[in-house]
Amino acid sequence: MNITVRPSSRIRGRVELPGDKSISHRLAMLGAIANGKTVIRGFSGSADCAGTLSCLRQLGVGVESPGPGHVVIPGRGLGGLEASEHPLDAGNSGSTLRMLSGILAGQHFSTTISGDPSLRRRPMRRIIDPLSRMGAEIRAGRDNTPPLSIRGGDLQAIDYPMPVASAQVKSAILLAGLYASGTTRVVEPLASRDHTEIALRQFGVELQGSGRELLIRGGQQPRAQAAAVPGDLSSAAFLIAATLLLPNSETVFPGVGLNPRRRAVVDVLIEMGAAIDVIDEYPLHGELAGDLRVRSSDLRGGRLSGALIPQLIDEIPILAVLAPCTQEGIHIRDAAELRVKESNRIQSIVENLRAMGVAVEEYPDGMSIPGRQSLRGGLVDSHGDHRIAMAFSIAGLVAGGPTVIGGADCVSVSFPGFYDLLAGLTQA
Repeated sequence: MNITVRPSSRIRGRVELPGDKSISHRLAMLGAIANGKTVIRGFSGSADCAGTLSCLRQLGVGVESPGPGHVVIPGRGLGGLEASEHPLDAGNSGSTLRMLSGILAGQHFSTTISGDPSLRRRPMRRIIDPLSRMGAEIRAGRDNTPPLSIRGGDLQAIDYPMPVASAQVKSAILLAGLYASGTTRVVEPLASRDHTEIALRQFGVELQGSGRELLIRGGQQPRAQAAAVPGDLSSAAFLIAATLLLPNSETVFPGVGLNPRRRAVVDVLIEMGAAIDVIDEYPLHGELAGDLRVRSSDLRGGRLSGALIPQLIDEIPILAVLAPCTQEGIHIRDAAELRVKESNRIQSIVENLRAMGVAVEEYPDGMSIPGRQSLRGGLVDSHGDHRIAMAFSIAGLVAGGPTVIGGADCVSVSFPGFYDLLAGLTQA
């Protein structure tokens, strides 16, 4: 499906965001292996999280959905999952496949897990290596891509220095660590997002360490919880960008997640000159949430690299779209991880910016986008990547002429209703 985005004069309104996708995945998986009934409010309605629930149902978990955003999960305990008669389908969700593989590694049965064509192109050696070292038998496709056939069993704890910072890989190891004999230690080169650590502790699991180093003792049984999910800040980032770009604009985002390792996009934008105010802040089941008010701003730009990148990885596409409209441009390095996302995001961003008349220099690990450039309307390709589609939809609001987003329907992966919401907030 193609969507045409036309230039807009401003964006205004109060934005009710979908539940945080990353947190929803983790709560569902822990609820499935907990003792008792986990009740989740504000659960993400994304296709990715629906894929997680579908996989859990195939594993014998009686997931119920009494209403929108309301999910009830009767836990089966650590050893209570059942073998599926058919391969599990994670759809487009790397989070589902990677993190659920950590749980499957501890089961005394064999499972095959795969996904859509995009997911089947994504490399999985980063989870295959540590889970195999723990004792799981894993067979993968060519180049270590899905489908993965996982024969689980009795796992042994490992001491694992991760070669690359990745919240998904860290999560897979920690979840497998629940099933391992002994204490598993994970060390990251840089601290990635910590939603899994927070969720484990909320479910009664003891973790030692913080930041880059974590230890988890095997055999701990998670306990069911009642939880609420904050609004998805990564989804908000697109509409925040639109507000900053369009003159005389103002938006309010109530109840958005403001986890310190997740809010880097807000902090970076404020540093660049964005008028973003946190007008309320409060704890929410171990996470931090709050209300944001955003107003039109003239941004300076800057450099994004190093330890900042793992905490910004999902927001780089929309920051790249902001770059030509800043005073100094935005320069991104140390972000080679973007090449193995839903698309090769570095290539996708560069290709689409050039299609809109923007000068950009591409590097193996990032890009340099000078400021003070104008965007022209045209045809851009989502490459089946939800964040690319949404980022260039925002670019279309400030372009000279209409912009056609090819393959725009992929936004349902993370933000169903994005285009209807955008149309309701913007003015021609």
